[in-house]
Amino acid sequence: MPSPVPESAPYVPSCSSPSVRFTRFADSVDAEDLPESGSLWVVLGDIHGCIRRVRDIPELEKAAGVILTGDLTTLGGVAAARTVIEAFHAVNPVILAQIGNMDRAEVNDWLEAEGINMHRNVRELSPEVALLGVGGSTFSPFGTPSEFPEARFSEWLEDLARRASPYREMVLVAHNPPYNTACDRTDGGLHVGSTAIRDFIEEYQPAACLCGHIHESAGVQRVGRTLVVNPGSFSTGGYALFTLARSGIKVSLRRLES
Repeated sequence: MPSPVPESAPYVPSCSSPSVRFTRFADSVDAEDLPESGSLWVVLGDIHGCIRRVRDIPELEKAAGVILTGDLTTLGGVAAARTVIEAFHAVNPVILAQIGNMDRAEVNDWLEAEGINMHRNVRELSPEVALLGVGGSTFSPFGTPSEFPEARFSEWLEDLARRASPYREMVLVAHNPPYNTACDRTDGGLHVGSTAIRDFIEEYQPAACLCGHIHESAGVQRVGRTLVVNPGSFSTGGYALFTLARSGIKVSLRRLES
């Protein structure tokens, strides 16, 4: 039976640097139904200050935690970001977050001081699984506050891979989706994702890449063995459930009813 998750479009990676190799979980899979056991995380991004429906997420209270992939605010600073974090913290005390391109640099510094920052950090999800974060985005026509060149993303990602080398498995959280996937396509059909993130996935094959940024491009796609997941904008009700279980890593998309 063919996989319900489409394979990636053909792509030639440009990574040429030596890579750190990992032993992977052979049975990491995607699934529509959640397993009965495992560590469940709620994943969402592109909140843009829209927090009125946080308590409507049915899984949030009992989840192991929440992963916020970026764009907590719309061109906002610490005060706006704090309002978002506090809304989630009132329901679940475990939060990991990073900046998107629409968040100002001061938000990154504040998240770091709060001890919950994912951007350019490696965090342990389990003794075998590392969570790697890269926030912000590549350059856009809009000149938003946290945009960086592809070369900078490549440097950050290579550094994260080296630091994650003791772990058997990696999960990448990238606000910017990888280039040329179902998760980086605009309404006009253009692919606007990051080539550096795509190269990293091709080279290292993490179990999953949890991304966002392109609101209209909610979806799931495989790039090799990697599940690339864009929940869509939470400001329109999109989120995902990410489960770390004995059988592997599973992801399912969800949307709050209007």
